[in-house]
Amino acid sequence: MDFSLILVVLTALSGMVWGCEVLLRRIRQAEDALPSDNVVVEYARSFFPVLLLVLVIRSFLFEPFRIPSGSMLPTLLIGDFIFVNKFTYGLRLPVVHTRIVEIGEPQRGDVVVFRLPADPSVTYIKRLVGLPGDEVVYRDYRLTINGEPMPLERPQRAQRRPLGAPEPAIEKLGSVEHTVLLQPRRPGREGRFVVPQGHYFMMGDNRDNSQDSRYSAVGFVPQRNIVGKAVRIWLSWDFPAGPRWARIGSEVR
Repeated sequence: MDFSLILVVLTALSGMVWGCEVLLRRIRQAEDALPSDNVVVEYARSFFPVLLLVLVIRSFLFEPFRIPSGSMLPTLLIGDFIFVNKFTYGLRLPVVHTRIVEIGEPQRGDVVVFRLPADPSVTYIKRLVGLPGDEVVYRDYRLTINGEPMPLERPQRAQRRPLGAPEPAIEKLGSVEHTVLLQPRRPGREGRFVVPQGHYFMMGDNRDNSQDSRYSAVGFVPQRNIVGKAVRIWLSWDFPAGPRWARIGSEVR
């Protein structure tokens, strides 16, 4: 189900019912009459302001999003609930997703929520690696963008780790420094990718366990499919253990 569409329809219907009631009262010159005893009108009058407020906040300001998979480990954990900033990349109309006000553009290193190109009803979250026109190469766990290797600091091999355990590494994309996970025993897809104009190249921080722009099921993400920038964790729940208190309120980087 498209929650945005449902919200728009409910807001419009409740607003129309309430508006028609107000108009009829004025026609009858009965503005000071007692409230209508019509149940539908009463519900419309009660819910319209709430629905309108939720619609405005969710469409133009912030939208909650739940992390369903481990593709962004260790930055985001399964069970993290985040806020997505909807206005940092411009204001878009709900449902049709047409950008009506240009405010900013996605930057390399941003953690971005987007609608899957093949199925816009599905939303993904990944890190933006390639901008329009970039040449992105991923080989031997290392990103090279436009011929420049991105800094990657891997742990010392002397450290003891269980056989096949993921290795954390510190990667820097422009001014953004973040941790990625590498799987020495199950490397992800490598290759060279040229990002078309008006599109972006996304990768998960769990580099070798992420369905992202390296794979045809995702591919390059059109600008119109961008939902917003992940900014903050408002709840983190490790089922069935309980809340992860230390993560609540932390910034997404």
